[in-house]
Amino acid sequence: MKKIRYSEITPEKIYINRRSFIKSIGIGAGSIAVTSLPFTNSALSKEDDKHTSFKDITTYNNYYEFGTSKSDPYIKSQNFKTNPWNISIEGEVDNPIKISMEEISETLVSEERVLRLRCVEGWSMVIPWMGFSLSKLLSKVTLTSKAKFVKFESVYDPDQMKGQRYPVLNWPYKEGLRIDEAMHPLTTVVTGLYNKKLPNQNGAPLRIFVPWKYGFKSAKAIVKIELVEKMPTSSWMWASPREYGFYSNVNPNVNHPRWSQATERVIGNNIFAPRVKTLMFNGYGEEVANLYAGMDLKKFF
Repeated sequence: MKKIRYSEITPEKIYINRRSFIKSIGIGAGSIAVTSLPFTNSALSKEDDKHTSFKDITTYNNYYEFGTSKSDPYIKSQNFKTNPWNISIEGEVDNPIKISMEEISETLVSEERVLRLRCVEGWSMVIPWMGFSLSKLLSKVTLTSKAKFVKFESVYDPDQMKGQRYPVLNWPYKEGLRIDEAMHPLTTVVTGLYNKKLPNQNGAPLRIFVPWKYGFKSAKAIVKIELVEKMPTSSWMWASPREYGFYSNVNPNVNHPRWSQATERVIGNNIFAPRVKTLMFNGYGEEVANLYAGMDLKKFF
């Protein structure tokens, strides 16, 4: 497994100024843990496995709350207000809570996690996120024995999010994970990227990121986390259950009904660069394949 050192994936100028970032999101410099999780994908060449540029990450996005064009999120989200911001954790828990972003920043340690994003449309990025495992946030509540799934709900604010004025999806955006998927250490609560606060167009102030699943599973601008007994219906499942299943694991052997998933285009490469092979679980099979032992991953797509 390839290990990427912090100094190898972060430009020197940003690395030196990381304490300014830490201060900006309210985390004491003494409590920060700057580490990198493994990034694995042997299909990528040495040139291709470089992290995607900040410009590409922040200007080429799917975020339908701001529009369906890849440039809409960057153009239309700049005035989106993310302060104050509270997240409720409720449902099958003994002690439901509402927690502010300030409290999250004060009590949970962010670290750098260089993880791959793979979009169902066939493109990918390598992103130096800042965040922590979702399990750490869920540890603030006590789950009941009925908590089998985790349901995420994004903010509903059509005054600021003009895309929500149109019935593209069943707003507000909803997603979900099985409880063991949610508790896996790679399932990340994202608070920033490139040692900067998370930009609005990337899901500020807080989003979920699940690197072995297609990007739409990673809900943005979260306001509610609900522990539930039955599998939730996500927004894309509601829109097109034939195309978007609950698990949505990156699987080159299961094509989208309208295109192949066998290869992908790495964003930032020359447009004439050859596509690369898509790896099972987006290259994180060693870490997560055990979650699906014995399952038919073509049936449970």
